[in-house]
Amino acid sequence: MKECSKSLSRRLGDSNFLNKYFCGHGLDIGGKPDPLILYKEFFPKLESVRTWDLEDGDAQFMESMEDNSVDFIHSSHCLEHLNDPYEGLQNWLRVVKHGGYIVVTLPDEDLYEQGIFPSTFNKDHKNTFTINKTESWSDKSVNILDLIKSLGPMADLRKVELIDYTYRYSLPRYDHTLTPVGESAIEIIIRKREVDEVKSKKLIRTNDQPNEEIKIHLNQYTDDMKNMKNSNSSHPPFSNTSDIDN
Repeated sequence: MKECSKSLSRRLGDSNFLNKYFCGHGLDIGGKPDPLILYKEFFPKLESVRTWDLEDGDAQFMESMEDNSVDFIHSSHCLEHLNDPYEGLQNWLRVVKHGGYIVVTLPDEDLYEQGIFPSTFNKDHKNTFTINKTESWSDKSVNILDLIKSLGPMADLRKVELIDYTYRYSLPRYDHTLTPVGESAIEIIIRKREVDEVKSKKLIRTNDQPNEEIKIHLNQYTDDMKNMKNSNSSHPPFSNTSDIDN
């Protein structure tokens, strides 16, 4: 319940959400009734975000959305409702622009379903999810790392994390998401690579030089390192065991 809202405080503590992930014009897939747009003013580079839900079409296919049409995609607890999460995530990657990000949260099978499927707490879940267990109690388990690999070279996995900061392992079996703070989730962040990156198989860096002030300070770091090495040429690193001078 209100899983997007619960994520707000931890995301505001990560500068990537402010400067990279939620930038430009986005799509919030499965956003109702707790859409990202509620918190637009907290993300200064977020220009707009459209909430996409059942009335807009099937999130597995995204048929009305053009390729490379949004700067970012956010989806909180929607992927588990798709019949085929592999096809769904592939279409989400299709829709986001090159260089843009996909931010997805979904339930961890051990924290949320807790050994029983179909899910006790949400009967509409079509699959369970684990980050990388080699074996699962669930015959509908989806391995997140396998899911990401299926997207091919265009998908640059930037983050995969178990979100259990407010999970109370001391409790007996219970739906932790019913509480105002409890999360039982996995969060993944994928960047869609530029076409040239895929062709070259490496990150493409800019050739543009920074302004003069920045160059002065970055060059000073380089000069300081050279001077430090030159001034200590007689002592190999990590070999000086003499007494420390005050």
